[in-house]
Amino acid sequence: MNSKEIIDYLKSEASEKYKMNVVKMGIPEKFCIGVSTSTLRNLAKKTEKSNELAFELWNSHYHEARLLAVLIFDYKNITYTQIETLMTDVSSWDLCDHLCKNLIIKLPFYEDYILNWITNSHIYKKRAAFVLMASSTIHDKNLSSQKLNSYLKLIYENSYYEHDHIKKAASWALKEIGKTDFEFTEKALLTAYDLLGSGNKAQTWVAKDVIKELESIVKVKERKRLISSNSKMGKER
Repeated sequence: MNSKEIIDYLKSEASEKYKMNVVKMGIPEKFCIGVSTSTLRNLAKKTEKSNELAFELWNSHYHEARLLAVLIFDYKNITYTQIETLMTDVSSWDLCDHLCKNLIIKLPFYEDYILNWITNSHIYKKRAAFVLMASSTIHDKNLSSQKLNSYLKLIYENSYYEHDHIKKAASWALKEIGKTDFEFTEKALLTAYDLLGSGNKAQTWVAKDVIKELESIVKVKERKRLISSNSKMGKER
């Protein structure tokens, strides 16, 4: 299918329920189709990777078409500048996270975006920096202790922005670092307590959110990473 046929198919699968869920996130209604994530993922599995097609879908401005585009981009043939352009278009937390976790984190130069976006005034570029830290901490098996320490420093220095979508991402990144092992649980908690004493409203929120979870962290043999004792598996332990 070409981009028009794909969009026509998505419209045929649309429901008012899903459309309203997208509208609630602040996406203009004219750019909402209203299909489930499972529909998009199933379609992506049947569609060959194609940056040309992905950009056509992205440039349609439909939110769901952009979510689908992320899944069919060929990350091996996408440039640094193209990623910058994509992120500049992002105006919702779900598309930001989707782009980071399904495309950007696969790129060999993803860490460059963390450093460049963490101080950016664009809300979703700043959020993306924290999302990439969280994602790399979970998935990058070659991530060094030195790199994790640098993430802690970046979070401490850049988590002062009073916007829900940014402070929640900063908290997420710090929590995931703390779940690496007990050494980094301690380091993440120390960072959180430093944030607590900063006097900044956003950093205080991040600190309390992180402390609440990391002070009840446990190790279970089924998981390499630490988990919250309040989770189902943690309670069973």
